Amino acid sequence: MRFVKSAALAALAAGAVFVVGWQVHAETNRVRFPDSLDQLVHYTTVRRGNVTEHIMTTPEAMEAVKSRQPIPAGAHFVLVDYRDGELYRYFVMEKGEGFGADYDERRRTADWQFQWFWPDKSVNMDENTARCQSCHRSQADSDFLYTADRIPSFTGTPVE
Repeated sequence: MRFVKSAALAALAAGAVFVVGWQVHAETNRVRFPDSLDQLVHYTTVRRGNVTEHIMTTPEAMEAVKSRQPIPAGAHFVLVDYRDGELYRYFVMEKGEGFGADYDERRRTADWQFQWFWPDKSVNMDENTARCQSCHRSQADSDFLYTADRIPSFTGTPVE
C-alpha cells in the first residue's frame, strides 16, 4: 500500500510539473511602446460599462486596411484603456518581421506580438500575453484585429 501511495504521489507531482511547465505567464517580448501616440490615428472607441477604450494605429496600417493590403511590419495598434475616466493601462500590438518565429504554432499570430503597459509606459508584468494571442487567433481572417472592419468607415471622427 505504501508503494502505491508513493507512486501515486510521484505521478501527481510529475503531472503538476508538466502542467506548470506549459503554463505561460507574463513575459517580455519584442513589442515596444510607440515613440509618440500623437503620430497614431484614433479610429475607434469601444465602451463597455465603466471601461472606455480608444484604439489607434499608424497611418500606414490605416491605408493598408482600407486598400485591402497586408498591414506592414512596424505597425502598432494601441488600445488606451480608461476605467471610470482614468487612464488604467495600454494594450499594444506590434507587427514585426519574424516576430511570429518567437512562438510555437499553438501561440503564433502571424508576425504580431502583444504587450500590456502601465500608464507610465513600463511593461505590465501582471498580464498574460498568451491570453491575448489565444483570443486574437480567432481573428486570423482580419489580420488578427477585432476592429479592422471599422477602419474603412473612419472619416476623421472615431467610429463607435
